[in-house]
Amino acid sequence: MRLEIESLDAEGRGVARNSEGKVVFVEGALAGERVEAQVLRRKPKFDLARVVEVLRESSARRAPRCRYFGVCGGCATQHIDARTQLAAKQRWLEDCLARIGGVRPGTILPIVYGQEWGYRHRARLTVRRVAKKNGVLVGFHERRSSYVADMLSCEVLPQRVSRLIPRLRELVETLSIRQRLPQIELAVGDATDVLVFRHLEPLEQADEQKLRAFAQETRVSIWLQPAGPDSAHPFHPLPAPALDYALPEFGIRLGFRPTDFTQVNHGVNRILVSRAVRLLEPRPGERIGDLFCGLGNFSLPIARVGASVLGLEASPSLVERARGNAAANGLQQLAQFAVADLYAEGAGEFLARGPFDKLLIDPPRDGALEAVKALPNGWPRRIVYVACDPATLARDAAVLVHAKGFRLAAAGVANMFPHTAHVESIALFERP
Repeated sequence: MRLEIESLDAEGRGVARNSEGKVVFVEGALAGERVEAQVLRRKPKFDLARVVEVLRESSARRAPRCRYFGVCGGCATQHIDARTQLAAKQRWLEDCLARIGGVRPGTILPIVYGQEWGYRHRARLTVRRVAKKNGVLVGFHERRSSYVADMLSCEVLPQRVSRLIPRLRELVETLSIRQRLPQIELAVGDATDVLVFRHLEPLEQADEQKLRAFAQETRVSIWLQPAGPDSAHPFHPLPAPALDYALPEFGIRLGFRPTDFTQVNHGVNRILVSRAVRLLEPRPGERIGDLFCGLGNFSLPIARVGASVLGLEASPSLVERARGNAAANGLQQLAQFAVADLYAEGAGEFLARGPFDKLLIDPPRDGALEAVKALPNGWPRRIVYVACDPATLARDAAVLVHAKGFRLAAAGVANMFPHTAHVESIALFERP
């Protein structure tokens, strides 16, 4: 089937219409291209296809850097040049705001971006022993599949970590519990790299010796996780090296556990935090709420400039970590933290802790609907909203603008996940 590709969708696929006018999403196709495509799946309203041959090539097309691109599901857009990737994400944000929220930002912020390669400082690698391969596979899932990609390297992981993949395959193959070790979680700090081995059965003494030897040879820190995330604990070396990252502009260092939520891209995170603080304009004497505060990624920089911050978070362990980070950075007087369910209907816990002059909101993909619906008329004056899903940002923006009287002063994209369709964004809301 020959198709003319009209545009890119939110997942980096080409969008076309077949001879009957039906929408076709084409993996591997770019806007402006003419392609020969094979249909993979038919749906009532659209078809899913993939490129078989490019008949007319876009100037934005480039050769993927990773040899596993197209098989591994970790990346979707390595075949598109960086500028086109960024422009597509910006268009998708603006489209969501207009189509879902019925709003348009007064200013489009410059795109926040950083390194294209080696940026990923958090990852969950699936481990599976495959008899047909006569060994263990360690990596990301294949595209559209539960199978593990047969990969020996990864271009979006730091090179020193990428080089560990073949060695991890060899190591796990020698362990007695290789059939009961489903994943290895990676967490990169400024001074150490941590590998968390999730094991469903106890390790034998010989397994422990092999893990210690691997840690010593590769200079990584190994943790073990026998149950849920809270069960993760250091194994070797002991005492465990500090796992943390710095926000140098604010003179802050944030410690975390390898199973904690942190941003995967430390470089872009530093720029994003700086932008958020500039947009929020915190001042000494102001009381600011940081909703979904995590371990203090935004709270502590806000406190550093002199404002009083209350961070609210549903996870008691993250609240504990945020309090520890505040104390370690000498900010415990200005930065306070409390456990609160921000998804509860009416957001009563949040309202009871107000009023706030300004808010920083950084929710998960579900957004912050209950919190924004609960906002009273009197406060806050300004909101900076950091979003990991443009659709939920747009939904919440509709409430803030059409029901709560804010204006969307500015919005823009942060390219936290290069070569994927994931769109991180930041928006500024102000009362007129």
